[in-house]
Amino acid sequence: MEMMIPTFVTYLAEERHSSQSTITSYQRDLERMFAYLETKGTAKLQDITPTLLNSYILYLERKGFSASTVSRNIASMRAFFHYAFGKHILEKDPTDQIKGPHIEKKAPGILTPEEAVRLLNQPLADTPKGIRDKAMLELLYATGVRVTELVHIKLGDMNLNMNYLICRFEGKERVIPFGRAAKEALERYLDGPRRALLKDGDTDYVFVNCSGGPMSRQGFWKLIKQYAQKAGIQEDITPHTLRHSFAAHMVHNGADLKAVQEMMGHSDISTTQIYRAVNVDRIRQVYSRSHPRR
Repeated sequence: MEMMIPTFVTYLAEERHSSQSTITSYQRDLERMFAYLETKGTAKLQDITPTLLNSYILYLERKGFSASTVSRNIASMRAFFHYAFGKHILEKDPTDQIKGPHIEKKAPGILTPEEAVRLLNQPLADTPKGIRDKAMLELLYATGVRVTELVHIKLGDMNLNMNYLICRFEGKERVIPFGRAAKEALERYLDGPRRALLKDGDTDYVFVNCSGGPMSRQGFWKLIKQYAQKAGIQEDITPHTLRHSFAAHMVHNGADLKAVQEMMGHSDISTTQIYRAVNVDRIRQVYSRSHPRR
């Protein structure tokens, strides 16, 4: 059964254009699932039933995996069996009768506008590295892109004359505008500092590390944590915090929810609606502190 994983991985990369993090997660999930099924005496793909898959889900829950991790494992198996069914390797898709755990959508952690400004002002503006970091932070807050999307932006994806960015994620493409602050930070970075970081190398990726290679997700995660500490932000923030903050601040300032959904790249508007809930919670907090008859 595991012999099919490399073929499925190729399909994810070449046909679905999935991100490397998605491919890695799916591969790891499937290897774990097949190892479990083999302990149950199942050696052929055609012998896998909904009952076996449901027992595997129960196994994951008993092992203490979180609801979100179990849900991702279910997404991995669904993607794999949809693929096998579509390729006529299976006559039926055994995941049609699988139900995942219910996950409550928690309000995401966001920065206040003042905290966001403090964070954006931390990089030193007199070094190529600082100018690059400033451009990355400004663009992330201006567009709400995922960190994977940020580090994969290429020179041809940006239009600095019209102030927009073409973002590609898992085979989908969207156009996101950005404002004056991000444009100025990008222009300053591209006008010299980027070439200094490249040294003698060359790449189409916009953001490069101090060795001249493309910036990595892990490298940017470290940077944002360092700048958050310098800015005196107590919460443990990640690049996703700026993405959440972008959306919440847009909604708070009256942005249309559908427009925010499109900029964020959410397939379902219910995912975007959580930012409206964030602002309702904030209103409640203000009311409870300030209303004379609370």
